[in-house]
Amino acid sequence: MQQIINKVDDQAGKFLVPPPVFTTMHGEFLALDLDAGTIKVSFPVLEEYLNPYGTMQGGMIAAAVDNTIGPLSFLVAPVNVTRNLELKYSQPATLQTGCIYVSAELFERQGRQLFFKAKVMDSDGLILARAKATHWIIGQY
Repeated sequence: MQQIINKVDDQAGKFLVPPPVFTTMHGEFLALDLDAGTIKVSFPVLEEYLNPYGTMQGGMIAAAVDNTIGPLSFLVAPVNVTRNLELKYSQPATLQTGCIYVSAELFERQGRQLFFKAKVMDSDGLILARAKATHWIIGQY
């Protein structure tokens, strides 16, 4: 988080750092490697995130992915937004899962487009979902 704060330090008030949604979801940065273009973030599975089946609602998993790719995109490129986010769910996350871990990486850049991929895992490394995202660079700050 400190690297993000440092990046926008001279733009205080222009950006919400950390974003309220990240704080609301209790995200925690675990690893960041800007040279490799990778990040890892954890999010707890909370009761208020559950669907009628007792598993973490897919939209909350998507929000966790977006809350992981977003900070990475912020650090590796000028101001950009998510244009497309695609998820494929494989296994459910339950309260017993405890936390989900989202690892994301920037794997390609073409002009103003950024391409990311992410994995959502449990603490044992079981893949719960995979994601792809395309971001669009909209300007400088």
